[in-house]
Amino acid sequence: MIPIVAILAAVLSGEGGGAAGEIGIGAILGAPFLLATLAMFVTGAAAVGYRKRREHGMEIRCRETSVGDEFPWCKTPGKDVVVDQRTIARDVGFFLIFFAVAAGAGIVELPLFMRIGLAALLIAAYAYYVRRTLHSGGALEAVPESLTLWRFRSTPPTWAVVAQALLSLALIVVGAEVFVEAVGHTADTIGLPAGLVALILAPLATELPEKINSVIWVRDGKDTLALGNITGAMVFQSTVPVTFGVLFTSWELGPLSLFAAALALVSGGLIYLALRRDTTLHSWHLMVGGVFYLAFLVAAVFSVVGFS
Repeated sequence: MIPIVAILAAVLSGEGGGAAGEIGIGAILGAPFLLATLAMFVTGAAAVGYRKRREHGMEIRCRETSVGDEFPWCKTPGKDVVVDQRTIARDVGFFLIFFAVAAGAGIVELPLFMRIGLAALLIAAYAYYVRRTLHSGGALEAVPESLTLWRFRSTPPTWAVVAQALLSLALIVVGAEVFVEAVGHTADTIGLPAGLVALILAPLATELPEKINSVIWVRDGKDTLALGNITGAMVFQSTVPVTFGVLFTSWELGPLSLFAAALALVSGGLIYLALRRDTTLHSWHLMVGGVFYLAFLVAAVFSVVGFS
């Protein structure tokens, strides 16, 4: 919602519209970048931190073989503590394709008809991904039965569901508008490009706190949920928000934005390769993403020095 609000502000307003557009682009790129790097690091670090209470320690999934010599804990009755390799690998594979296309579109100037075609392609691709995911029937650990504010009976009435959804949406929109204004004010105050500030702050304020869910699931040994919470968001953030950016902004990515996109693709590519291998996925495979995030921060600091 942050990039949508920012982009609408850029379209509808005259003065300050350019900065709002930069904030939108920065927020769009920042989300998948953080998910593929820092969020993965946090999940891997959680596996290390909770290794003593996890039956499989710092390992994220068991090794899959054709001769049935899986680790003993993989066959523990009543436990589902391994990552559904195919599901997570599919998510990351979709992300690598979608985000590479989105980043490539920011290098060259596309005519309007190609922008419309790219937007339609991204929406259709995400719809195809959702269909594949819903029909895959992959393994999934138990999730909470009730995720509603309604507590008067087991099944809430339709009006309560709609009211909760509308209230949540209204709060998100208001919060996004406040955040966009704050980012623009902060960028003006410290004298930095609004897009860079949004690229760093927007995902830190939105995506990273939500990843406490992944930490909790890692603690409980529900690794498929923990990683799926990240990889599913990676696919969404590399398609739907990008569509708004392609259609309603210049979608011209500067060197630092392209560097962030490249780091996200490299980090995601390494995780994809680890998932496709026959060896065990360890926490350090995920924690490598922290190195890429740190590399971007270093590049951003040098960019700020040069900008100043």
